[in-house]
Amino acid sequence: MTAYDDLMSFIRETGALGQVAARLAWDQEVMMPHGAGDQRAEEMAAMESVLHARRTDQRIGGWLADLEGGALDEEANAQLRHIRRSYDRARKVPADLATALARATSRSHRAWAEARADDDFGAFAPVLREVVALKREEGAALSSGGDVYDAMLSDYEPGATAAQLSQMFGALRPRLVALREAVLERPQPQPPTGPFDEQAQLRLAHLVAKTFGYEMARGRLDKSVHPFSSGSGDDVRITTRTSALDPFNCLYSTIHEVGHATYEQRIRPEYRFTPLGEGVSMGVHESQSRIYENQLGRSRAFTRWLYARMTEHFGDIGLDGPDAFYAAVNHVQNGYIRTEADEVQYNLHVLLRFDLERAIVSGELEVDDLEAAWNERFRADFGYAVDKPSDGVLQDVHWSAGLFGYFPTYTLGNVYAGCLHKALRTAVPDLDAQLEEGNLVPATGWLAENVQQYGGLYEPREVISRACGGETPSEEPLLDYLEAKFGAIYSL
Repeated sequence: MTAYDDLMSFIRETGALGQVAARLAWDQEVMMPHGAGDQRAEEMAAMESVLHARRTDQRIGGWLADLEGGALDEEANAQLRHIRRSYDRARKVPADLATALARATSRSHRAWAEARADDDFGAFAPVLREVVALKREEGAALSSGGDVYDAMLSDYEPGATAAQLSQMFGALRPRLVALREAVLERPQPQPPTGPFDEQAQLRLAHLVAKTFGYEMARGRLDKSVHPFSSGSGDDVRITTRTSALDPFNCLYSTIHEVGHATYEQRIRPEYRFTPLGEGVSMGVHESQSRIYENQLGRSRAFTRWLYARMTEHFGDIGLDGPDAFYAAVNHVQNGYIRTEADEVQYNLHVLLRFDLERAIVSGELEVDDLEAAWNERFRADFGYAVDKPSDGVLQDVHWSAGLFGYFPTYTLGNVYAGCLHKALRTAVPDLDAQLEEGNLVPATGWLAENVQQYGGLYEPREVISRACGGETPSEEPLLDYLEAKFGAIYSL
């Protein structure tokens, strides 16, 4: 076998083991007995120890050296680009630190869930301090004297920097704030009236997931505290949550996660267990979940189809027809929860987290002061006080999992989705007619062809640029879309 064949065989086996580790994490959030937390932490630490040893195996360096300057095709060169990046990263992190982080974040997840249920940040703070200390140590190792936060960010969005994102987010904020202020001064639409049976919500969620192309034979839909997607290839699982008074929480959480999941299901099968066999970045991943959820799922055309399905499942929901339903789906209102935020305000929730976590990583903000800093910033940004920790600093799972650098990819994903939606409208001129019939194939097929199938073949911004006819990704299409959509809904 050639050096390339040997390397890829080793990488595929490592990728398969990584999927096993991901299944442990899925089980922890969905199925694991409550009392199994300490044992699971040791299991996940053991898996991370094995994976770290493989990721730093000196044979990888030898194979890469043998292949340097060789005549390889586009796919092989892309594989090597990812492998070099991963190998260089893994070798900078000591094995005992990688293992300690896996153990700490597993225990931290349970502590976060319990503290969230009890609305007690003080109970979670000591565990979070340990995670933050370990992440700062890891970031320092990865940055090699450079910007620690940029090193963390590169795990989720290769090539992006905090300075670049700050500039983009700075351009977003004024128009978002102006739109929010204008909308909130207008009369608000009537919400649907419940209660909405949980099992009926889940049946409709399954129908909607299939409508958006999620292949249930290669996935499953369960409930969890925080909806998420996990896996790749032939085993991609999603979760949602239900609320008796808010069926949109379940339905749109499901559509969002289906966007993530179908991305993974539609990557070229030959890439499986390799670096090309998963989404290229969290920003690109989020572009798929957000365009599914918002530009498609919350469109006037699709909500006409969804309104009919809602009345089939729940009977009278207290709304006078599909136009009232469309307005209710896109209701802009004050709220604490990022995942439940409307399109106008969602990114303002992300910008808050982006700034706070940069301060945490730099040491400018310590964990013991995080709750107060969150509450102060929230009041400044949104104009009202946080009522309880589960609606504030404890609402998201990310920091308990050590995912510093992840939050800004949500807004970057929205920006990418705005660009893709503009290109999709040009490519599929009868899109609204298809959506009104509940036919998502033209839209999701275009996304599969232009984004999803490539997995990690191209760099993140290149994926979006190629899909958009060579245009450089910009915040302008997103802002134009939001202003046009909500200007029409609220008669601005």
